[in-house]
Amino acid sequence: MKLAMIGFGQAGGKIVDKFLEYDQRTGSDIVRSAVAVNSAKADLMGLSEVPKDNRVLIGQSRVKGHGVGADNELGAEIAEEDIDEVQGAIDNIPVHEVDAFLIVAGMGGGTGSGGAPVLAKHLKRIYTEPVYGLGILPGGDEGGIYTLNAARSFQTFVREVDNLMVFDNDAWRQSGESIEGGYAEINEEIVRRFGILFGAGEVTGDDEVAESVVDSSEIINTLAGGGVSTIGYAAEEVENDQSSSGLLSRFTGGEEDGQTDTANTTNRITSLVRKAALGRLTLPCEIEGTERALLVLSGPPQHLNRKGIERGRKWLEEQTGSMEVRGGDYPVADSQYVASVVLLSGVNNVPRIKELQEVAIEAQENIDEIQEESEENLEELVEDDDDELEPLF
Repeated sequence: MKLAMIGFGQAGGKIVDKFLEYDQRTGSDIVRSAVAVNSAKADLMGLSEVPKDNRVLIGQSRVKGHGVGADNELGAEIAEEDIDEVQGAIDNIPVHEVDAFLIVAGMGGGTGSGGAPVLAKHLKRIYTEPVYGLGILPGGDEGGIYTLNAARSFQTFVREVDNLMVFDNDAWRQSGESIEGGYAEINEEIVRRFGILFGAGEVTGDDEVAESVVDSSEIINTLAGGGVSTIGYAAEEVENDQSSSGLLSRFTGGEEDGQTDTANTTNRITSLVRKAALGRLTLPCEIEGTERALLVLSGPPQHLNRKGIERGRKWLEEQTGSMEVRGGDYPVADSQYVASVVLLSGVNNVPRIKELQEVAIEAQENIDEIQEESEENLEELVEDDDDELEPLF
């Protein structure tokens, strides 16, 4: 699937940078064009892969390149005011060569959480291609203002895009891990999962042809209908050599001639599908009631078969209750892994979103109380008891 990616804000820019790095490393050629938008000049300068001509600094007349300080209302205002500058960079994208736009943003900060929904609304007004969002939820330990930003941005972003894919930092940050190290690992997870998903169907003349092809239309149809999506992933390392033993023998049933045993391959694929769907999702949720799903199996072609994919797809139908479950394979001849990626679209039983909203409401009430108390304290401080002083104006 060919994407035009726009990273909005600090987190969005870093993730798009990682996608470009992934493209170069794997040759997947997912990102047809990439743009980074920010109100903080230093964040744009810290990128390494996004072309300098495609780095757009907005809000210079308001914040002088220093960012919006987690004020997502200001972030939205700046995005509205400078949308023509963003459009100027997007005009350089060969839109006729892309299947969709993907706007990537952290939802807890100011620029991304405020500006990403504004850009989505703008793009949908101009283009016929789908506009998707990839929103990153802040961890619960990042503070009330970031939770409040995320809850407000989520409500807006999900209505403006054709589908909002969500990654929840709270489910992925490990205790004791440094912030910088934690986010670097999280960004790798994001790119790995979405890279396999969007890479499916993007083959060259030298690639293996899939038994059951997954192309961009399958992804678009799965994401159609809007709502929120989450992704599951599971992988197993294999020795990609038919003459070897060890891991490969266990994977293939130990056949000495190195030919993959069909029954064992099928069972292993089914197991990976279950691990992907029931394991750690990008946004934890109950998968029952999912409206649509897509299964992609990636790995050396000798370790993939149609029967395993069909069995995995059938299992997903049973677990989700959806009749709209698609599936296929993505052969990667030189891969050392067999991987299963499950896209669950239109999920509705998501405790994290309810929790986010509750914490945000509490944070809003606390902020209002603090503001009111602050005004009272100031009044007490500056007013003299006997009204002997008069203000200048």
